[in-house]
Amino acid sequence: MPTSEQIPSFEKLRNRIRAKLGKTVATLRKAGYKCEVASSREFYDYLTGETPTGDTTTIMDVLANKYLLVHEVVETSELRKIGIPLNTQTVMTFHPNVYEAHFKALEVELDHAMSKKDYEWVRARISLASSWLEDNLMPKQLIPKCKALMKKFSNIPQE
Repeated sequence: MPTSEQIPSFEKLRNRIRAKLGKTVATLRKAGYKCEVASSREFYDYLTGETPTGDTTTIMDVLANKYLLVHEVVETSELRKIGIPLNTQTVMTFHPNVYEAHFKALEVELDHAMSKKDYEWVRARISLASSWLEDNLMPKQLIPKCKALMKKFSNIPQE
């Protein structure tokens, strides 16, 4: 996990986050996804908060990648839809719900990449799914969802 010294402050990222959220939400709405939009502060806190898995994806990684942005906007939207607060402790406090939101976000992210014919991205992301099956913290009831996503996105066209 990056140290706090490596992550720019919210004040430095506020306008960038706001712009990226606006563009991503517009993309998702155009694709038919109904977003519950996080504030810039909530988004920042959620992405810079503590995780039990030591996630190495940073807010800077997310802001630099259109697919990771789609993923995180959907993930935070799904959590808001069920009334979960978005802050630095969300993942630690509500981790079973976060896993569920993660799989919904992954599906929307990969559907979006497929619509852009970015098969390389889909292959790279779905290749991580087997490691998720080995994650002891993942709720067991989500194993079928993970396997279904693996199956759905495993037979993509060769470029």
